[in-house]
Amino acid sequence: METQLRRPGPVPRGEHFTVLDPATGESFDEAPDQRAKELDAVVGRAHEAWPSWRADPAARTAALLASADAVEAAGADLAPLLTREQGKPLAESYAEIARTAARLRYFAASVPEPRTITDGRAVHSEVRWRSLGPVAAIVPWNFPLQLASAKFAPALAAGNPVVLKPSPFTPLATRLLGSVLSAALPEGVLTIVTGREPLGACLASHPGIRHVTFTGSVTAGRAVAAGAASGLARVTLELGGNDAAVLLDDVDVERIADRLFWAAFRNCGQVCMAVKRVYAPARLHSRVVEALAERAKSVVVGAGLDRATELGPLNNAAQLARVERYTATALADGARAAAGGHRLDRPGYFYAPTVLTDVRPGSPVVTEEQFGPVLPVLPYGNLDEAVEAANATRFGLGGSVWGTDLDRAAAVAGRLECGTAWINHHAELSLAQPFAGIKESGVGVAGGPWGLYGNLRPFVVHRPREARR
Repeated sequence: METQLRRPGPVPRGEHFTVLDPATGESFDEAPDQRAKELDAVVGRAHEAWPSWRADPAARTAALLASADAVEAAGADLAPLLTREQGKPLAESYAEIARTAARLRYFAASVPEPRTITDGRAVHSEVRWRSLGPVAAIVPWNFPLQLASAKFAPALAAGNPVVLKPSPFTPLATRLLGSVLSAALPEGVLTIVTGREPLGACLASHPGIRHVTFTGSVTAGRAVAAGAASGLARVTLELGGNDAAVLLDDVDVERIADRLFWAAFRNCGQVCMAVKRVYAPARLHSRVVEALAERAKSVVVGAGLDRATELGPLNNAAQLARVERYTATALADGARAAAGGHRLDRPGYFYAPTVLTDVRPGSPVVTEEQFGPVLPVLPYGNLDEAVEAANATRFGLGGSVWGTDLDRAAAVAGRLECGTAWINHHAELSLAQPFAGIKESGVGVAGGPWGLYGNLRPFVVHRPREARR
């Protein structure tokens, strides 16, 4: 389908904030700095759009399919802009756009099914499904478009209008995405608002919002939940992760090294469900460190728009400082960098891909979510010790087990305290599966039919099986 690409309008002077290119650290564009007082009108338009949007499932399906086509058609415009503001390699930006379109198509085909309750009574009870109302979607900077679609696609499919707020670090591609989708969606059904805090907090606590879906840090998630509670809005929170990879004593180190490396370092380690700790049997520990360090030293680090780049910069200065701080603390406490361990001497937010050994188990680089290109590898003496260490965290997003005996690996995976466990791979998700964390990694469920029904409420109709006299 051909779509006329409508770019976002110019930003009035005095009502903007700058957007930096993480490959240079310099400003390259600006975005509207919208204020909380504008939210009443935005949410009001969402309420106005709601009745007609929820009333026609066939029209919703057609609009979501047209939206997917429009996203694909705009890929050549969206991908470079996404790379410019986020930093990831261009190929990864195209993959993110493809995932956005795929998710729209998946939910376009998702229809809530009524259910009949059979309990022996002379009453026919049917559970139907109704939309919630306007949804607030608050999205981080690591996967701006992919995570936006993970929120708005199921919400729209369920009949809810959406107000979407991207991170102020990555507002531009999301604004352009909104313009692309405006050709396929009715007015008021999906609105993009951009701005610095407290805009997100005000959106989460707005009395016209009925569901808040948020991805970000634990600290910010608590604040979002508190704001949503003021209006008794439903919340779905996908928060931090500190995923462990447990290597069994029968693992083929060379065979899994590439997969394990990229499970930790993709998107410069800025993935909530990336591998952030590796536990290796003591007799294999040095081989694992060597294999991962070899790959860390050979990977091409550079600006995302350079097609030779395999690993881009960190997204922002604060995140770079966090990675530097955690790594420096570990090194000061006796850890050794088998690769990297330092910021790269160039403009932008580049940090050398880092593999750490001899790390103290209580070091923040192990216990906290570093969210960057740094991977500690820790030895263990027996498997129970490894599982205990993997579970000894306040997070519970994902985890993985790596080994040759798949049945044994599956048994160990079943002992991990997390929402998703993988065997011999990590951080791969199907659109049809649930995605949820435990402990401080989140509240609620996204993905698949669970994501759809999370945007609906049950409505029960009782009627007699026979006419009453």
